[in-house]
Amino acid sequence: MNLRSILGLDVEGPVQAEVFVLFRDDDRLHLTGPCGVDPWYLEVGADEDPMAVVAAAVRRVIGEPVVVHSTSWRRDRGGVLLSFVTVIDRGLVAAMTSAPVVRAALTRGTADAAPATVASVSVLEHGLRHLAWLVKDDPVVAGRLDEGWHVALSGYVPEPFRHL
Repeated sequence: MNLRSILGLDVEGPVQAEVFVLFRDDDRLHLTGPCGVDPWYLEVGADEDPMAVVAAAVRRVIGEPVVVHSTSWRRDRGGVLLSFVTVIDRGLVAAMTSAPVVRAALTRGTADAAPATVASVSVLEHGLRHLAWLVKDDPVVAGRLDEGWHVALSGYVPEPFRHL
């Protein structure tokens, strides 16, 4: 499957996966990853499956992911960004910098146009709302995340995918 069929549009310019790596410590969610608390950007080739690219990179650099899920897409950084939330076990954090997740307002566009800019904290907030929806709607994701994740996500307004 290529990006044209996934997105249903012609993609010109680079395609990148924007990866937010998350873990839970007791009742708090934390952001971490190879880039610390900043999103991790991975190039996705025109004939590559973005999910496979992200999952393979997480396995290679961090360890086995618990959940990898695409939550949104947008035009930015001179191309298309596909945003992913990736959940890892706390034991995989090792020497990576991490920080507790801070709630943020969603970035909103108009009724017929995307916002001019989107901050990564808004993308993460959207991703966590999407994950909160999945634990209620998707038995596979719900089964992969333990009860502590369900509790930690309960404060997020669940919502399905929508264009940022």
